[in-house]
This record gives sequence, C-alpha cells and structure tokens, in this order.
Amino acid sequence: MASTKAAVPQGAPSEPPKTCKVILADTIAKKMLAEVQSTLSAIQLPRRPTLSAFLANDDPHAYQYAEWSKKTCEEQGFSFNLVKVDKESLEEAIIAANNDPEVDGILVYYPIWPANQGHQDRYIQETVSLAKDVEGLCHTHLFNMYHNVRFLDPPANLKKSILPCTPLAIVKALEHLQIYNPILAYGNRLYGKTITVINRSEVNGRPLAALLANDGATVYSVDITGVQLFTRGSGIKALRHQVVDKPDLTLNDVLPLSDVVIGGVPTEKFKVPTELLREGVVCINFSSFRNFDGPAVKEKASIYVPSIGKVTIAVLLRNLVRLIANSPRQEGTSDDAQKAREGAFKDD
Repeated sequence: MASTKAAVPQGAPSEPPKTCKVILADTIAKKMLAEVQSTLSAIQLPRRPTLSAFLANDDPHAYQYAEWSKKTCEEQGFSFNLVKVDKESLEEAIIAANNDPEVDGILVYYPIWPANQGHQDRYIQETVSLAKDVEGLCHTHLFNMYHNVRFLDPPANLKKSILPCTPLAIVKALEHLQIYNPILAYGNRLYGKTITVINRSEVNGRPLAALLANDGATVYSVDITGVQLFTRGSGIKALRHQVVDKPDLTLNDVLPLSDVVIGGVPTEKFKVPTELLREGVVCINFSSFRNFDGPAVKEKASIYVPSIGKVTIAVLLRNLVRLIANSPRQEGTSDDAQKAREGAFKDD
C-alpha cells in the first residue's frame, strides 16, 4: 500500500523553527552600556564617576546585587564604593555622602527595616539628596513618575527626572523586544497592549505598573491583596494613569488576557500557572526567584526573559550619568560638553 505521508519539497525546512525566543539580560544590557559609555565620554567629566552604595541589611540577594554592581561599575570605568553600615548609623553616613563633592550618586539596598518599610525605609529614601538619588526614590522623582511629569525643569525641559532602576530596566527590555510601538507618539507606545505585573511593592511593582500605564498600556497589577487596574482611561485620553480596584478579578482571570506577563514575586514557592498563559505571550521575570516554569513557559511564550538583573545594573549607571548631566555647569566645561549634558539620553 502506498504511503499517504506528504512529501517534503526539496529545500524546505524539515521541522518548524522553535516557537520561543529566550532573551538574556546580558544581550539587552550590552547595548545600554555602550550608550552609557558614549554619553559619558561626550560629557567630558574630568574624573571617574563615583557611586556610593549603602548596605545595612543581611539580605544575600542584596549582597549579590552589590557584587554584580561593583563588577560592572569597575569594568565600565566607574568607581563603586560599597559601604557596609549599621542601621542606626545609616542616616549619618548618607548625609556625609550627600555633602561629598566626589560622590556623584547614592544607592541604598532595601528593605532595611522589613517590618516597618512604610516609615523607616521611606525616611531613608528622603534622606538621599535629590541631586544624587540614582534610584529615583525620593519624593520629587516619585511624584513626577506617578503624575507622568518627565522633566525636573519645565518649561526648559533639559533635565529628565530619574526613574527607579528595576522598573526602568523592564521598560528598556520591552523596548528592546519591540513591544513598544515606535510608530505611535512618544508616551503612547504601549497603546493596545495588556500587561500583567505580579508584584505591587512600592519599590518595584507599583512604579512599574504606573510607568507602563502612563505609556498607554492596560495594566493589571496583582499581589496578595488582589487586582488593581492601571490605565489612562478609555482611548488613553487622560494625561496620567488612574487606578481602580478590581475585587471581582483574580490572577487566573487576567493572565489569559495578557500580551505580556511580568513576574516579581520574591519567593521560590510561587510559579505563574503556565496553562493560563495565552499562546505567544511575552514573559519577563524580575524576581530573584524563577516565577516561571522555564521548560513549560517556552512551549507557550513567544519571548521569555528569565532575569533582568544585568539590565538593572546598566540602568543604574545610566541614571548615574543622567545625574551628572543634570548637575550645574562647572567652570571650564566646554560648550560641546555642555551640549552633550543637555542632550543626554534625550530620546526617552
């Protein structure tokens, strides 16, 4: 009996290409670090930029992040000063760095007081000088971010506000993945995208949901207390995002609706239920733990980014250069260098 199997035409592929493309953080970070280097060179700073980082907790993930930051800083020609300090001495140490002209940026590893983050950690965030807040966590930067105000000096609009490192790293990853639509107007380039963010911490999850919604996305923000919807309203007519509680929705309801799912749950016990993901979804993990089942998600997702840490460090240096660019013009600064300062990272 003759075979009914269809013949494969000569030259045709013997099997379809892999469905999921895995993108490593290093790939995204390299392009950003090259931009950091070219901008820093144009600014013509007469010394190595210095970042002072304060570690006042025993979190092993914070220490690992500090080691990665130190390695990348030194490889890129930046000075990295890791200060291990007792919690009760932290405020005084930060004030000293605020007043040190050789320190260009200040980083603090949170949480410091896990049981009382809303008060004591927030107080420390406000202790860091606006001019040296490389994380964008002081009130002025956070106010601007939540209100979709992108500059510190309107109407001149030469000094961009600083955005928190991990949320901005995820935004940059989405730009790299071409989830942002460059055909649309700046500020609207996520219009039509539905994104779920699983984490609503004040340092990462909530700022990320706000950034994505301010750029036009419909964002479902999910944590243990429930679901909130972040949008700029119908037709993205509002100037900034609005937040609505959705007590009738759960994670299981919003996952099948989502073009992008971003996991940031800080526990190894949590896994995003792969069976609820839509086919072709983009999945990004920014937790220190794997929120996605790697082998399973590759069968469902079109793009999977298993970690974001190296992009966060690249953003850290980018923010540091932006702080330098925002600083007052120093005596002896050439016109070309000043022009480079005013144009630093102007396209975002």
